[in-house]
Amino acid sequence: MTEITTSLLTLDARTQKRNAAERRFRAYGLAAVLTGLLLLVILLVSVLSNGLGAFRQTFVTVDITLDRAQIEEAEAALVKTKIYRGFIEDNIAASLEAAGVTEANDASAAADLLSKDAAASLRDWARTRLESDGEKWSKSFDFLAAGRIDGYLKGRVTMESAALDSKVTPEQLQLADTLRDAGVLVVKFNTGFFTLPDASENQVEAAGLGVAILGSAYLMLIVLFLALPIGVAASIYLEEFAPKNRLTDLIEVNISNLAAVPSIVFGILGLAIFINFIGLPQSAPIVGGLVLTLMTLPTIIISTRAALKAVPPSIRDGALGVGASPMQTVFHHVLPLAAPGILTGTIIGLAQALGETAPLLLIGMVAFVREYPAGPPEGFFDPASALPVQVYNWTQRADPAFFERASGAIIVLLIFLAIMNITAVFLRRKFERRW
Repeated sequence: MTEITTSLLTLDARTQKRNAAERRFRAYGLAAVLTGLLLLVILLVSVLSNGLGAFRQTFVTVDITLDRAQIEEAEAALVKTKIYRGFIEDNIAASLEAAGVTEANDASAAADLLSKDAAASLRDWARTRLESDGEKWSKSFDFLAAGRIDGYLKGRVTMESAALDSKVTPEQLQLADTLRDAGVLVVKFNTGFFTLPDASENQVEAAGLGVAILGSAYLMLIVLFLALPIGVAASIYLEEFAPKNRLTDLIEVNISNLAAVPSIVFGILGLAIFINFIGLPQSAPIVGGLVLTLMTLPTIIISTRAALKAVPPSIRDGALGVGASPMQTVFHHVLPLAAPGILTGTIIGLAQALGETAPLLLIGMVAFVREYPAGPPEGFFDPASALPVQVYNWTQRADPAFFERASGAIIVLLIFLAIMNITAVFLRRKFERRW
């Protein structure tokens, strides 16, 4: 009889080696997770540090008083902007005196700190006054400061860089310090970043996301009302009613393949079919919506079919057993139970479409658009931009302030994507059924 010399409680060499390998694998997995989180934190810190300044803007507070005769005189002139700039210089001198700024008594130099958009803003307000009763009007304006002055108060422009810059001088920065100390020059939250349209290179401080946000909203509406019903209907037919043959197998394979096609290919398809063949206008939300619908359909179909498969066969058998037709079984029992998965897949597909840039560039949505599109459905055919395209557009411009605005637009886009993904998780948790 052989005597047992080892015990199960004693680890032999092979067991120790296997346990060490398991510990190493866990360490590798933990290191991979921590590395991913670290890179994500670095990315977020980089975007936030560069983009948070876009949500704050420098304004110059000026009390403006105009009478009807002055406005009528300005409107009769050929160069109206120059007349309204003169009004600003006349009124800014009084504002400086009221603020106790004796060193900055040169109103013309102080007016040079304003954005070129200031005269246009005053002109738009003055024109509305002519349509109302009264002979004299007063208002306190918060005019946008010039881009270099805004950069100086945010730390992006220095005295040394101003000495080499043709758009600002050290003397203007010193004047800006004086006005800031007097409370005439202030940095506060920039609502215009969300409401104003894009601006030219010379008016970076007036550039906003208004047209891009509205264009993205139009795109998402088109994708939602086209991709959701088409995708769900196709999924129901393929999963519940289509016969299993070579044709349906071929369709399923091609749907999976389309989900992996690069998005720029859909842009080429949209350019060739919707613009060159059908003749739809370039840079219009209708074209972008159709392209993004084609790109989103495979995602919605795949997620919807997965949600339909997750419904137990006993639900179908029970409904058919009590006399329900196949159509009633699907729409009264299977589809409601699969709705959380369908909604989740749809929201994720919309979030993916919201961040696409390449197909929109090919259909011309990179164009410089200043006018807001009209309300739907006419606005679907008006020129517009989109959030990811606006980010791309701003990163191509030379002024550093546009890079700040591009980072701010990325933050806005990330917030929208986070809201959509959180909504998808919430809907799944709220309506999820466990069998």
